Amino acid sequence: MYIIVDERELVTSGYRSGFDREGVSAIGFDPDDFNSWISGAAAEDLGAVEAILIGDCPAREALPRLVKSRCNAPVIAMNDTSSLEQTLGLFAAGVDDVVRKPVHVKEIMARVGAFNRRAHKPEPEAATPRDHALEVFFDGRDPIVAGEVLVLPRRERRILEYLVKNKGKRVQREQIFSAVYGVFNENVDETVVESHISKLRKKLRGRLGYDPVDSKRFLGYMFA
Repeated sequence: MYIIVDERELVTSGYRSGFDREGVSAIGFDPDDFNSWISGAAAEDLGAVEAILIGDCPAREALPRLVKSRCNAPVIAMNDTSSLEQTLGLFAAGVDDVVRKPVHVKEIMARVGAFNRRAHKPEPEAATPRDHALEVFFDGRDPIVAGEVLVLPRRERRILEYLVKNKGKRVQREQIFSAVYGVFNENVDETVVESHISKLRKKLRGRLGYDPVDSKRFLGYMFA
């Protein structure tokens, strides 16, 4: 789930629509509502946040510090104008990237994907042959499995990205749902996740020859 923070509703709704067209959940906040939400949000909800985009708002250099104190999602500042002084100030405040508007959501997803690949790159000594059988990009591209592209429906691809991002950790169905469909989506039943994962595991097993997703009743799923 992507979060857009901007005092202009036209900006938040525009980017939210752009992410929706890519099959990615997103929500827009004005600065005051965002401050209230992130200050009291549950850890499970914060874990569903893929990135936070900060646009035009007062004290925007204070928001990255608040975000970093509560969750590990990358923070991207979106500037209306090009200003070296402003850019340096934002990086000093803790943002992970700065872009100039207008910027396409696909570029934002690619930047977040690069951030995730760097953050979750395995240590060389820990790599095994199986590690190289699956390549996930986190930016809207389909994964490469056993040397070939595996075309997946958007929801299945997003679930795979979330599981890989949390490799080695046990995640609940509710956490996966929040990451893929959004924390505030009440129009879809959470049980749909089980159907998506079942189809995804079957495809991975058919291509890899083994099931990389471990599931335990009541405990959840883990990309092992």
